[in-house]
Amino acid sequence: MSRVLVTGGLGASGRWIVDRLASDGHAVTCVDQRFAESERGTVDVRVADLTDRGDVFDLVGEFDPDAVVHWGAIPDPLDHPGGEVFENNVVSTYNVLEAAGRADARVVWASSESALGFPFAAEAAAPDYLPVDEDHPLRPEDPYGVSKEAGEALARTTARRHGVPVVSIRPSWIQYPGEYVCLDNDPPAEGVGNFWSYVDVRDIASIAAAALSADVDGHEAVFAVADENYADRPTAELFEERFGEVPEPCDLSGDDAAISNAKAADLLDWEPVHSWREAADEDVDEPVI
Repeated sequence: MSRVLVTGGLGASGRWIVDRLASDGHAVTCVDQRFAESERGTVDVRVADLTDRGDVFDLVGEFDPDAVVHWGAIPDPLDHPGGEVFENNVVSTYNVLEAAGRADARVVWASSESALGFPFAAEAAAPDYLPVDEDHPLRPEDPYGVSKEAGEALARTTARRHGVPVVSIRPSWIQYPGEYVCLDNDPPAEGVGNFWSYVDVRDIASIAAAALSADVDGHEAVFAVADENYADRPTAELFEERFGEVPEPCDLSGDDAAISNAKAADLLDWEPVHSWREAADEDVDEPVI
């Protein structure tokens, strides 16, 4: 059993990560802005402001984790002032990653596909090539995407300064079993920013778990995406219809996802196992904290 501290552990996707890690036998400290009674003897729920360096260093120092999963953040630029989104996400990421590095704890944290710059761009634009991979340039123009690009710079700094492995997970649009809101859109008019990609929250929990045990040196960024688009149409056809052309080079077949998860497969031995075809109507138990 290892000790893992999870920030944002009571959030929509954070809960699934806590449940997965606790089920795997880890002792988990779940940190959030609110308190909830834990139903597990191996989960300790704590309240903290991640933008308060004292709170973060105090918690990490007390718990002395083997690993930190930093999942707490304002998740988009739409519901808060832009400056608040940027400041909250960057300051909290600095605090958590620096505290983890000083504690010699490996780090897994939530970056985002938004670091590419497409999901919240003022004008929809196509990527340079298909499928998009981790070598694609990052061009964010919104405070959320910029905060994630800055977070990846902090991740590289943490790995260099403290010699701990750091994995930046870039999830696509996270969907929940029985609640696949992506299917409420009418492609290609909507959902252009992530190019009709998505990922099931259970696959997010599994990639976080995989990143904690993978043999990683330094910093690595990986996309977390389902294998196929949610539009149930050929992906190249969607690009042709929406943008008037297909980015070249294009190495896609049928409804292959426009964003590649190949690096996650190679580096973390991870592959998504959930598809919208079954998960959209799936009835599963809620995660247990």
